[in-house]
Amino acid sequence: MILETIAIILAGVHFGIPLLYYVYLKHAHLNKHWNIRIDESYKPKVTIIVPTYIEAKFIRDKLDNLYSQDYQKSLMEIIVVDSKSNDGTADLVKEWAYKHTDVDLKLLEEPERRGMVPALNYALKNCKINGEIIVFTDVDAFWDADALAKITKYFADPNVGAVTASIIPTTLADNFLEGAYRNYYNQLRIAESKIHSTPVHNGPLVAFRTHLIYKMGRLPSYTGNNDSTPASLIAFMGYRAIQVEDVVVNEPVRQGQFRRKIRRAQHLLLSFLKTKQYAKRMGFYDPNSAKTFERIWKIEWWLHVINPWLLIICVLILTTGAFYASPVTLIFLGIGLLFLVLRPYRTWMLQQFYLVAATIWNLWTPEIMWSK
Repeated sequence: MILETIAIILAGVHFGIPLLYYVYLKHAHLNKHWNIRIDESYKPKVTIIVPTYIEAKFIRDKLDNLYSQDYQKSLMEIIVVDSKSNDGTADLVKEWAYKHTDVDLKLLEEPERRGMVPALNYALKNCKINGEIIVFTDVDAFWDADALAKITKYFADPNVGAVTASIIPTTLADNFLEGAYRNYYNQLRIAESKIHSTPVHNGPLVAFRTHLIYKMGRLPSYTGNNDSTPASLIAFMGYRAIQVEDVVVNEPVRQGQFRRKIRRAQHLLLSFLKTKQYAKRMGFYDPNSAKTFERIWKIEWWLHVINPWLLIICVLILTTGAFYASPVTLIFLGIGLLFLVLRPYRTWMLQQFYLVAATIWNLWTPEIMWSK
């Protein structure tokens, strides 16, 4: 009975804390107005950096998508940094640039592949950045025509240091579970942003004030991500790092999504484990300005680092009890299995599995450079 009681308490904590947090954010903050200055006439110069590796399938469509942005061409520059692709990606970029001379496009070719963050740092080091705002984007993420104009309007407020788009999954029959996860995820991140900042940003479209990226010296490479880690560092500096609801990016759900999810979870966990300490060590941490963000960070740290393991311990205890035919144990396991018919429950359980698997994987290899 003692073990069963412990399992029930762990289950209550595991499901109760995130549920209460979500309900609180949804009802208290999600529909509130932004307490920042938003100016649609604000049109800074923007540098868009696209890292590529074996992306011949997507690169022309991506460049066409950027070209179609409803944003003055003289205020845009595009930098493609290619990590020694062997499928002709760089040649396709050159061909596209030759046909579109009215847009400022630069191609940088790395001598070897070292990963996405090193590729972006290579571009930041070896190319003159003219934009007041730097945007990082994935080559397979496609924006609506007004995405850039909508993202930049939030930078009219000098307190805003990073802005990211909301994500919706596309293809593979509008993946059922991924859609449910993204709906929950987007609501959470937007509500956190309306309080102050969210520690989790999205690689398909994430924008930063250029001088804050250079204040870091370089993008930190310990996580392998170019979105959540620099955005969190900016929030620890005291600036706002927000996800907005009126900019939506379509992200394809590719084959091999399972492995992609594990890798993303690896990078996110490394960010939660190391970024605050890195900010303090590098002198970026402002305890007074970042006080509100600290509260959000601590809750998300718990939800990503600790909370999944409460579920694992609970399941192990209940599974052990089932071997002894404990009625209480069997009832709770049965309820857990019945709940799998509910999409939110299945989605939640899958995300917990990704986080646990990513933690274990990080013990062997923090996969900074993705295989392809």
